[in-house]
Amino acid sequence: MPPTAIYTDDRQLLAAFKEEKTQEAAFTQLVRKYQERIYWHIRRMVADHEDTNDILQNVFIKVWKNLGEFRAEANLYTWLYRIATNETLTWIDQQKRRASASLSDHESALENKLVAQKGYDARKIEWKLQQAIQLLPEKQRVVFNLRYYDEMPYEEMAEVLDTSVGALKASYHHAVKKVEAYLTQD
Repeated sequence: MPPTAIYTDDRQLLAAFKEEKTQEAAFTQLVRKYQERIYWHIRRMVADHEDTNDILQNVFIKVWKNLGEFRAEANLYTWLYRIATNETLTWIDQQKRRASASLSDHESALENKLVAQKGYDARKIEWKLQQAIQLLPEKQRVVFNLRYYDEMPYEEMAEVLDTSVGALKASYHHAVKKVEAYLTQD
């Protein structure tokens, strides 16, 4: 396949990545195909555009380094989400350690970043929803975002997060209850 070929599915893309002459073109296409989805997955966890871009760059660096070893036992996008989730959680943990702050201070900082976003209006339901999501514990936030925004089936989430379907359903249920409580309070 020539370097400018368009690979219609992930198997073709992976095969092209393994060939030296088509590796860069295949990777560029992978980035174009998944960048927006991964961006929003990360952004929902960290709220800030600049932080999201930094994490996204780290994700694709890791993907570049490890894509040749990907065995295709899982779907490619599941593998990408797993990398993005792990990189984001690692980044959040590093931010907590750097700030030497408590979890509530970190959550307040996330909420403040959200409030500082252009176009923020606390009366709009979508902003209240984002505030509620930012207040969720990290794992519940990840599960909520994957299920609510990405509409990812529990079986795929189990692969991404390396946990059981039952645990994910319970986590999502608790997250939904917390979000509902936040949205219905005065």
